Amino acid sequence: MGKRLKTYGGLGLLVSALVTGCDEAPSANRHEDTCAEPMSLRVEVMSSDGAYIQGASVTATNLESNVSITGVTDDRGVTTAINETLAPSPIRVVATAGSHVTRAERVEWTCDECHCTPVPESVTLKLQD
Repeated sequence: MGKRLKTYGGLGLLVSALVTGCDEAPSANRHEDTCAEPMSLRVEVMSSDGAYIQGASVTATNLESNVSITGVTDDRGVTTAINETLAPSPIRVVATAGSHVTRAERVEWTCDECHCTPVPESVTLKLQD
């Protein structure tokens, strides 16, 4: 009998958790809240001859507030560190690797009630020789 009560007790907790998930309280399941994760800009950094650059520093700066976010490219030359926390104002994106710098690219944001999406959604920056 003690075992049955233990099983029912666990089931009761499960049912209670499922029922409380129906109210307006924040959910512990991040996949349910589509507004929780910020939208990111995908930035690729390439050399002038087309090779992807690992370890390049990519900085995006909000053109109105001057607030910046910096990320570092992975082994595929990509970073997604730049996100909508810089929105809704346009941003300027530039990358550096050693003494090489890219031309700056301007990115706008399209915002709805939940997210701001970068326009364009990805940028490829080429290092200047």
